[in-house]
Amino acid sequence: MRSRYSAYVLKREDYLLATWHPSTRPAHLKLATQQPAPSWLGLSVKRHQHGTGEAVVEFVARLRYGGGRAQRLHEVSRFVREDGRWYYVDGEILA
Repeated sequence: MRSRYSAYVLKREDYLLATWHPSTRPAHLKLATQQPAPSWLGLSVKRHQHGTGEAVVEFVARLRYGGGRAQRLHEVSRFVREDGRWYYVDGEILA
């Protein structure tokens, strides 16, 4: 989760797509052209659970668009492990 957050901060679309499970991976993210671009302010991992080949991570990421107010992205993400690597599958945004 932390590596994916760092990839968003650094606009590393290649890394994000490579760590996204093929069954749910979008064709592109267009991070470089996102306007206004977010300023990422921090990540807090609230909980994580993992089994043999599955994991759940709940996190809160803080971000700001332009000069606006800081916002929170609260998500519960699902991951699967295949061939020794973890892949992001999907997430549920919480209020």
